[in-house]
Amino acid sequence: MKWNRFIKENALHLSWVVALVATLGSLYFSEIMRFLPCKLCWYQRILMYPLVIILGIAAVRKDTKQYLYVLPLSVWGMGVSLYHYLMQKTSWFKDGATACGPVPCDVDYIDWLGFITIPFLAFVAFTLITIIHILLALAERKR
Repeated sequence: MKWNRFIKENALHLSWVVALVATLGSLYFSEIMRFLPCKLCWYQRILMYPLVIILGIAAVRKDTKQYLYVLPLSVWGMGVSLYHYLMQKTSWFKDGATACGPVPCDVDYIDWLGFITIPFLAFVAFTLITIIHILLALAERKR
């Protein structure tokens, strides 16, 4: 019972912080570090940036039904970022990397600890938002 209450009270704020950090991180990489985003990075941005606004409004209004709008964006974002990460780190999708445009999708601008790349960070953010909103949906159903 305490878990459901915690999720209902904090899920929107937590997921908003995750989306905001991811958005600010992507802007930092492109605007400060001057890393040019590839086509898949743009798709991930298209899915993440609106979440900052949607989740911010939902948190202020305490609209716990917002998971209906958030989950499609976050699940699609997980898929795109996972595909992008696999393109960078495996040979499975390497052929598609050069079709991404002027910036190939398999470029590793960062490679922390041998596995943390920009698409990995995006995948973690989308996954956290997805998990938080699945828990929120379950807490709402138990109501």
